Amino acid sequence: MALFGGGKPDHPMADIKNAKTLIADLPANDSIKALEEVIYWLDSIMREDGFKVDYRFQLFDALDQAAKNHPRKIAQDYLATDRQEKYRESKLWNTSFEFWRTLGGAYVQCVEQFQAGAGGSGALKKDLPVIIARALRTLTLQLKWGLLRYGPLDDRVWSDLGRMFLFAETQKLAAQPVAIYPGQHGSGTITQEFLKALMLSISSTDGLAPLNQEIAERIVAHFGADFTLQKMPDSVCNYYFDLSMRKPAARVMKNMESSATTRYFGAGKAMAGLVQMALTIQQQNAVPSNINLGSIYEPELVLSVMKHLTLYWSDKPPARSSERRKTATRMTVVHGFKETFASVDPAKEENSLDFHQADGSESWIVENISDGGFGAIIPQVKSDWLQVGCLLGFQTETSKFWGTGVVRRISRDEFQQRRVGIQMLSKSVIPVALTPSGNVSSFNAARGGEPGVLLSTAPDKNGEITLLLRDGSYSPRQALDMNVRGKTYYLMPSKLVEGGGDFDLARFKVMQRQ
Repeated sequence: MALFGGGKPDHPMADIKNAKTLIADLPANDSIKALEEVIYWLDSIMREDGFKVDYRFQLFDALDQAAKNHPRKIAQDYLATDRQEKYRESKLWNTSFEFWRTLGGAYVQCVEQFQAGAGGSGALKKDLPVIIARALRTLTLQLKWGLLRYGPLDDRVWSDLGRMFLFAETQKLAAQPVAIYPGQHGSGTITQEFLKALMLSISSTDGLAPLNQEIAERIVAHFGADFTLQKMPDSVCNYYFDLSMRKPAARVMKNMESSATTRYFGAGKAMAGLVQMALTIQQQNAVPSNINLGSIYEPELVLSVMKHLTLYWSDKPPARSSERRKTATRMTVVHGFKETFASVDPAKEENSLDFHQADGSESWIVENISDGGFGAIIPQVKSDWLQVGCLLGFQTETSKFWGTGVVRRISRDEFQQRRVGIQMLSKSVIPVALTPSGNVSSFNAARGGEPGVLLSTAPDKNGEITLLLRDGSYSPRQALDMNVRGKTYYLMPSKLVEGGGDFDLARFKVMQRQ
C-alpha cells in the first residue's frame, strides 16, 4: 500500500499495463511453472487490500484466461504418468489442485466483497453472473481432482458451493444465460454449473480408475443443461443438497424433513440422453464428434463409464447383493496376475490350495465382509501400485486357502488412511497350465504351457468354469487344453467377462473330446 493510503497500492500489478506485461511473460512451454506463477499472482492480489473489487476481478480474469491451456496439459500428463513416478505424479496433482483452489478462492472473494459493499462493487454488478459461474466451475474441478486421489474432500467445497448458489438465487441470477468463458463450450447458466458439481459428486467415481473418472466428468459436463433442480421433492429428483450445510449431496430418504435451503436434483432428461448416446456409440462403434471428452478414447472404455453413470443416475441405487458384516482380521495380499500365480507352490500336495508367502506381499486389515467381497484398510506407506481394477491374491488369517479379488473402490478418510472395497472372485483358487488345443497335451508338456488360475471348483449348471489368464491371452476362437492336478480338460471359449490391466477374466465350457 502507498503511505497513508494515498495513490495506487504498492503492488506490481497496480498498473494494468504492467500487469499485462507480467502476465504475457508467463512460461509458454512449462505448464507447471506457468501455473505456479499464476497461483503466486492470484494469492498476491487476494492479499492486497488496496485494490477495488472491480479491478481485482479484472486481474483475476486476465490471469485465468492466460492460464487456460495449462490445466488441460497438466491433466493429460497426470493421466499418462506412470504411478511409480510418485514425485512427478504428486507435483502434477498438487499444482493442478492448488490452481483450481486458488482461482476459486479469488472468485469467491469477489462475491464476498460485493456483498460487503466494497469499493468498486457498483461497477462489478454486471459481472456477477460470470464470477459466480466461474467460482462454481472451479469447485467442480476441485471436486474432480480430489476424487482422482480418492481422498476426503474439504468441507469448504460444499460450503462454497451452497453459498455461491444461494446468493445467485437471491439475486435472481441462477437461470440467466451467461458467457462464462469465450469459446464453444463457454456458455451456460449458474444452475447448470451448480448441477454439474452435484451430479459429479453423486456418480460414485471412487469406483472408477482415474482415466474413467476423467471421462465421467466430461460426460457430466456434456449433459449439464439436462439435469433437474427443484425446491420440492419429486420422483425425478432422487438426490438432495442443503445449501446451508457443509455436507455432500445424498440420496433422498422417505419422510425426510426439508428446509428452505434444501434443493432436490436428479439426472432428469440426461438419463434418456445417456442411454441414447450409448446406443449411438454401439451402432457407430465410435464416439460422436459433438461429445467433447477432451481426447479420443476407445468406444468400449466410454461405454463402460456410461454404464457406471447409468447405475448411479437412476431412481434406484445399486443394491448390495448381501449384507455387510463387521469384522477385524488381517490378510496377506499380493497384486497382479503374475504375483498371484507365482505365489502358488507347485511342490505342495495335490489336494492343497495353499500359497507360499510371496515377496512383495502386504498385510491389510479387513474391517467388513459380505458374501460378495470385503472392505479393508491398507498401509499408508506401501501399495503404490494400488488402483481401481487391479487384481489381488489374498489369504485371511482365518483361512488356510487363498482367494482372488478385484479392487472396485478406493477412498481416503480424514486420517489419510486408504480404504478399499474388493469384489471377491473366488475364496479358493487352483493353479493350472493351458495350451492351445491340438498341441501335445500330456501332463509333462502341459506343465510348460500358459499359466492360468481356476476360480471354479466345479462347472456350473451350464457346464462352464471361470479362469484368470494373463492379459491378452483370451481368444474367442481358440479352444484350450487345461491341465489341473494331472488331468487334462478340453475347454471351449464362452465369454470374456473382464479385461484388466494385467489379466483376462474369462468363462469356458468344459467339453468332451469328439
